[in-house]
Amino acid sequence: MLSYLLKKILYAFFTLFGVVTVVFFLFNVLPGDPARMMLDQNENSEQLLAIKKKYGFDKPLSKQYLLYLNDLSPVSLHSNQTGDYTFNINNKYSGQAVFTTKNTTLMLKMPYLRESFQKNGKKVTAIIAETLPNTIFLACLAIAIALLTGVILGIISAVFHNSWIDKFIALISTFGMSIPSFFSAILFAWIFGFVLHRYTGLPMNGSLYEIDDLGNGKHLALINCILPSIVLGIRPLAVVTQLMRNTLLEVLSQDYIRTAKAKGLSTSKIIYKHAIKNSLNPVVTALSGWFASMLAGAVFVEYIFGWNGLGKEIVDALNNLDLPVIMGAVLIIATSFIIITILVDLIYAYLDPRVKIN
Repeated sequence: MLSYLLKKILYAFFTLFGVVTVVFFLFNVLPGDPARMMLDQNENSEQLLAIKKKYGFDKPLSKQYLLYLNDLSPVSLHSNQTGDYTFNINNKYSGQAVFTTKNTTLMLKMPYLRESFQKNGKKVTAIIAETLPNTIFLACLAIAIALLTGVILGIISAVFHNSWIDKFIALISTFGMSIPSFFSAILFAWIFGFVLHRYTGLPMNGSLYEIDDLGNGKHLALINCILPSIVLGIRPLAVVTQLMRNTLLEVLSQDYIRTAKAKGLSTSKIIYKHAIKNSLNPVVTALSGWFASMLAGAVFVEYIFGWNGLGKEIVDALNNLDLPVIMGAVLIIATSFIIITILVDLIYAYLDPRVKIN
């Protein structure tokens, strides 16, 4: 187990290094000048030079890349001189100094994702901390809907194999897997949030928390998460339904199931006590991938429904060329993929004792 975790951590390091490298160079070669966008209509040459110096835009791209890696590293070198903002220890870093010389300090710290170009120098970690929980909540709710509904529909489809019920569920599943999330988001928002609003009471947009009109501050608005969570859960629901159906049919054809039938056990007891657990392995594997991808796939859903999550924040950052926010968000999503993959391997081994972790 320990060797497995160490190997996964090593793989994770190289994966994140590759993600950081690709994203950094990709967004730094795109047309557009973040310094000019930060100044908007108030641009002058002195301010432009000051902004470029403050954020390191005046340095060669290779040096900007090395400085960014230095910021991300938990063990990093920093200048004690005040002339270099992008490398100076006193401006932004918090951590424990390990070794100090006259000009340089070796520091042990948390990864530093820098500051937003557009939100008055607000730290990217603070922006992610505000928006990521909303996205995780939405993704968890969508996964819960997909898991509960998909498992039930898959069992029904397997029990009524080759009947009209099975074919109807297969048709709905195929449709659910085919429709893009941004299209279903627009469709659901228009139908249930606008056309049928007087009957459903569901809003077209809104976030997890809303500002009270009476001046009582923020309040929880769970009704706003119904439509986006359903839309986000449609495609994984379709996948879970078909996986559960196919796997359950395969399990029900095994010898030990026939033995259980020969002993006189009812079909419901066989499915509940013997078949379901062994049928959940591919479902768990599929949902793990879907959960991680939801952090990225929620971009369009959150933007259409006005959900204040990481996805909407990414769209706003792309519109404003807010590179630190974009790179920080992508890095968080990539890390989530890696962590979830490791957890799924452990859960898979628990559900199926035949699987060994090396």
